[in-house]
Amino acid sequence: MQVLIMYYSMGGRTKKMAEAIARGVQSVEGAACVIKAAEEVGKEELINSSALIAGSPSYLGTMAADLKKVFEKNIGIRDKMCGKVGAAFAGAAETPGGAETTLLSIIQAMLIYGMVIAGTPVSTASGYYGAAITGNTGGGVTDRDSFELGRNVVLLAMKLSK
Repeated sequence: MQVLIMYYSMGGRTKKMAEAIARGVQSVEGAACVIKAAEEVGKEELINSSALIAGSPSYLGTMAADLKKVFEKNIGIRDKMCGKVGAAFAGAAETPGGAETTLLSIIQAMLIYGMVIAGTPVSTASGYYGAAITGNTGGGVTDRDSFELGRNVVLLAMKLSK
């Protein structure tokens, strides 16, 4: 089962989260992951993946334009994305800096695609809508939160594929 982790990262924090999420995906037997910056993601990667985990820093309380562009330019494949698992991760400079609204903007795009949304696992959740990091020093989410989000997405996708 392939999971696509798509992210936009200007300063490197969001990429580090993507890498921790990838470790969570790869911890599940039978799961593989493709991790790519948003500008490198093509239609085929979206179609060929069983799940999509997308992440962005918070820009004006929403996802970065580079990430949104992927959703916009591939709207024609909504029927091929419908029923796949989706999840979100985000970062913001300050605690009230828009991480939750950024997560929701990513989730909204996934819902428009007809995807099934996975949040953070109840047992490890530091939030509800996905993994989020706040503060310029990397406070907020831990590698474990990101790891568990990746693991949770794979386990849900496997359940749904039975």
